[in-house]
Amino acid sequence: MTTATVVVIVVAAGTYLWKSAGPLLLGNRTLPVAIEKIIALTPGALLAALVVTATVADGPTWSFDARLVGLVVAVAALVAKRGFVFVVIVAAIATALARAAGMP
Repeated sequence: MTTATVVVIVVAAGTYLWKSAGPLLLGNRTLPVAIEKIIALTPGALLAALVVTATVADGPTWSFDARLVGLVVAVAALVAKRGFVFVVIVAAIATALARAAGMP
């Protein structure tokens, strides 16, 4: 069995154990409101971290290229409360223009 296979199996088992721990430990009790608010915000924070990491990291080094332009434009469109499709299209156009202008 390869190392990757072992890692996938261990992560899958850990995920199932972690997800089943909540109902087993809490039973019918509810979580405090403060913890529910934190849990509700966690997926967005994790997604943002993954997007930023994928945009500016190239292995162990930083990489500031056309993807960062697209990310900045996408954030600006989101702040302006535009729709998802609009955000994706505008970010793709900004990235393409940055690459056409010679940015790596």
